[in-house]
This record gives sequence, C-alpha cells and structure tokens, in this order.
Amino acid sequence: MRYSAKVAGTAALLLMATACAGHDRPTGTPAGSVPASPTQPGLPTSPSANPPGKPRLTVPEGSTPVPADKIDATALPASYPREVWTGNGGTVLDIRAQEGGCGHALGEAAEQTADHVVVDLSETKAQTGQMCTMDIRYPVISVPLAAPLDGRTVVLKTTPPR
Repeated sequence: MRYSAKVAGTAALLLMATACAGHDRPTGTPAGSVPASPTQPGLPTSPSANPPGKPRLTVPEGSTPVPADKIDATALPASYPREVWTGNGGTVLDIRAQEGGCGHALGEAAEQTADHVVVDLSETKAQTGQMCTMDIRYPVISVPLAAPLDGRTVVLKTTPPR
C-alpha cells in the first residue's frame, strides 16, 4: 500500500513539474531551444526592451548603421564584432562590443578629429578571488561624440581590462 502511495505521489509531482515547465520562455519557443541571438531579424530594437543602466542587447530604435567602408577595425582581434550604428542625430555611436564572465564592456571616444573618431573599447576587470562564468556576451554600448559623425571614419581599438 505504501508503495502505491509513493508511486502516485511521484506521478503527481512529475505531472505538475511538466505542466509548469516552459512557462518562462517566449511564445513559440520550443522546450529546450536556445533563444534567438540579438542580431536576428524580428527581435525588438526598442530602447524600452532594456532598462536604463542595464546591458543593452539590442540596437536602439532609429539607429542608422555605419557603412563598412567607414569602420576601421584592423586593430581588433579577429573574433571581435564589427558593428557600429549612429543615433541621436549622429552624436552617439552604438557599438556591438564583447564582454565575458564578470567583466562589462566599456567604450570611450579617445580621439575626435575632422576625418576620424577613435573609439577605445575595453572591459572592466573581475575582482580578485571572484568566481566568474566563462561566457561571452555581445552587448551594444553607447559612446557620445562631441559632434555628429557625418562622414568621419570610426576607428575601433581595444585596451586591456581596467
């Protein structure tokens, strides 16, 4: 009799667990699937999709891609993203950066001349003794400019973690 009660209880528990599983994934996403990457078409680009102060995974609405011939990414490692957009009338660069583990991507306009803008991309350094995951993320970071980008070239470079 006790054996039957255990089997019935276990079956009820499994039924509840499977009924509740999957309610946290977006509609239309099969169980066990990986969510779409942030650069796939159809994903939201609204700034409201990412609260202020949080890493942005999508490009802000209304941003304009910078043409590939206006991006000099020769100083970046081969695996680093090379995506740049302008926003706010060209006074903000939205750049797909790379970060991992406990680090967070940073960017600043290190030099601004009449023909180019040099953007220094780096990452915060993990605290000593802190355990970190070994993942790589590709957030979009915003870098303000003193004047609109217009026809200037964006030069991307990296520096060691800070």
